[in-house]
Amino acid sequence: MSYEVFARKYRPQTFDDLVGQTHVSRTLKNAVEQNRLAHAYLFVGPRGVGKTSTARILAKSLNCVKGPTVTPCGVCDNCREIAAGNSLDVIEIDGASNNSVEDVRQLRDNVRYAPAKGRYKIYLIDEVHMLSQAAFNALLKTLEEPPPHVKFIFATTEPQKVLPTILSRCQRFDLHRIPANLIAQHLQFIAGKEKITLEPAAAHAIARGAEGGLRDAESMLDQLVAFCGEKIGENDVLNVFGFTSEQTVADLTGQILRGETPGALDLLYQQSESGKDMMRLMSDLIAYLRDLLVFKAKPDALKEDVDPDVQKSLATHAELIATDRLLELIDQFAAAESRMKWVPNKKLHFEVAIIKAIQSLGQATLDEVIEKLGELGDGKAVVGSGDAGYDKPDSARVTESPPKYKAEPNADVDPARLWELLTAKIPSQKAFLRSSAAAAHVLGIEGRNFQLGFSPDDKATMEFLGTQANRKFLESLLHEITGKDWSVRLIVNEEL
Repeated sequence: MSYEVFARKYRPQTFDDLVGQTHVSRTLKNAVEQNRLAHAYLFVGPRGVGKTSTARILAKSLNCVKGPTVTPCGVCDNCREIAAGNSLDVIEIDGASNNSVEDVRQLRDNVRYAPAKGRYKIYLIDEVHMLSQAAFNALLKTLEEPPPHVKFIFATTEPQKVLPTILSRCQRFDLHRIPANLIAQHLQFIAGKEKITLEPAAAHAIARGAEGGLRDAESMLDQLVAFCGEKIGENDVLNVFGFTSEQTVADLTGQILRGETPGALDLLYQQSESGKDMMRLMSDLIAYLRDLLVFKAKPDALKEDVDPDVQKSLATHAELIATDRLLELIDQFAAAESRMKWVPNKKLHFEVAIIKAIQSLGQATLDEVIEKLGELGDGKAVVGSGDAGYDKPDSARVTESPPKYKAEPNADVDPARLWELLTAKIPSQKAFLRSSAAAAHVLGIEGRNFQLGFSPDDKATMEFLGTQANRKFLESLLHEITGKDWSVRLIVNEEL
């Protein structure tokens, strides 16, 4: 006996078997029970979510010898023939290859004949949007007033291409993408039936890669069984399909939000060298940023769909970026994803997108610019006001000519020693930040302001240290060393 793939072997046979489409199955079950059956149905949705399966289940419910019933027996001749696709009374038509007006005219001529065995003659037209306009027009009258023994069921992935006059004659059901947790549960069900050990993390990785399509997930599981045998781990899924783990995507996001350009580019290089799909990684990055946006609005919304470790990363990253900045970041990466589809060197465009994103996070917002313009009346200027590539934080305000500037001493803290300790704590991955911090002149401490001086010729170093990400990082190290909150102030001093 020939091998039967999982997508066919575990195809839903009853309304209760449908995964993630409760709104559709419940409505159809009620319609059958109450004998409120429409003459035409339209099932809409992306690939692999159950459009054709739902159509066949409905056909079995109507033509089962025990029906009409919401629980077709599955063993009578009518049920078995419909499941096998060779029923005389359920005519499945491929709209892509039978799309001419002549094909529809032949169908229209055949509808007047009574069913051979069942109660209804059911026409199931898949990819109905592929019919020509003339074919649609030829179908209109029959679709509006079909014989009592005829039912039409249409399925399509592109409802916008179906004529409005056809849509208005059908009951439309939109089948949604299936949530990842439901797909993972179904994969575990199949694995149990097939005596396969499937790690939960592996099931979740497959579900993420399937992007809401159950059939795709089942096909991927089939392929993994051929590759791995009876034990499948998360690394197997990532290696076979070129996916990136959720934690790696979270790490990349964290480096972008912290302004760690070398670390982010190095991580991207590692993923590229290990054969990961750059388009998939970009899609995963955008999806993570979307999850971060949802988490900031409602932290509990992702409890069931996201791994606990990833939830911790979301909580950490939510504190690093404001919502308006996050929306800008999503727009930037979405635009980069669109460009990457048409270029051969996807890694290059990904790298450029990361660098631009980090630079944009360091730019001043309109509110910050307005605030700083208001400070000009106090005789203060904004660091690097002519350079749009850097953030201009409050702590980066300077007095251009402080001829006799001297910070008030703080008896509790040795500023120079404290800065040496801070510089030593900067990790080697941030070598440029460490060297820039070491080049700063410690002027002293005034209250909780740690003041660093720079000569007029060293404004570039001051601007680099004054970016939002770098300043926050330095302030966090000061807090870690002293246990107190500090504000780093960067000052141009003519005497240095």
